[in-house]
Amino acid sequence: MALYAVGDLQGCLDPLKQLLDRVRFDPARDRLWLVGDLVNRGPDSLGCLRFVQSLGEAAVTVLGNHDLHLLAIHAGLHKPRRRDTVQPILDSPDRDALMDWLRRQPVLHHDALVGWTMVHAGLPPQWDLATALACADELHRVLRGPDYRTLLQRMYGDQPDRWDPALSGWSRLRFITNCFTRLRYCTRDGTLDMDHKGAPGTQPSGLLPWFQVPGRASADLKLVVGHWSTIGCRYEQQVLTLDTGCVWGGRMTLARLDTPTPDIVQQACRAHRTPSPII
Repeated sequence: MALYAVGDLQGCLDPLKQLLDRVRFDPARDRLWLVGDLVNRGPDSLGCLRFVQSLGEAAVTVLGNHDLHLLAIHAGLHKPRRRDTVQPILDSPDRDALMDWLRRQPVLHHDALVGWTMVHAGLPPQWDLATALACADELHRVLRGPDYRTLLQRMYGDQPDRWDPALSGWSRLRFITNCFTRLRYCTRDGTLDMDHKGAPGTQPSGLLPWFQVPGRASADLKLVVGHWSTIGCRYEQQVLTLDTGCVWGGRMTLARLDTPTPDIVQQACRAHRTPSPII
């Protein structure tokens, strides 16, 4: 059995299938992890959802910010943005079943046997694995429960921006959601910065990529993440970043994880969007 992880699809199904063909992926034998953002900006978000769902237990996906945004649109809580490409999903006859399936996907996946943990964006420096698992469980219970619409409505916003175990209610859940699905930079004391999206080296003074903060409580974990297209593929401090900007004309990146070091395969992608300050 081989274990693979792939970067953000964002509606780009053909490059994913090409990568799986190249490594001779067999869903009866192999496993595929997807780091989230299955949908939006690319040409075939509906196909991506249907394909990943069709893999059944051979695939594990975590939720990204675009996936949650789609759920909010489907729930009637937000209108599609100008650059969104999710209308074919909303018009599809199986949209409700797909959205029910998507809403039940995790924000964190941890496999102690293979020694890897997957989230879409990152973990704040104060969280160790136990805290991250507990926070993910809090979010899962609400997102999969009867009050999920309120969560989807209240998740937007950048505050609170620093972890405090005493956080409660929707503010606590908003912070948890932002960490798992939006985090890139923070300060040395763990204050989140949701404004800067550029590559490391372009950020204002005082900001660090979340995984470079000294004393990070999750430093002992091997983490695979996506979300950050400008950072590209790198394996640093046991964090493997896999979003390489497929939808922007970059590459889609697949990594085999059950090897001593990640074995990387990349597929060139056609540009479907022009990068802007909002990635």
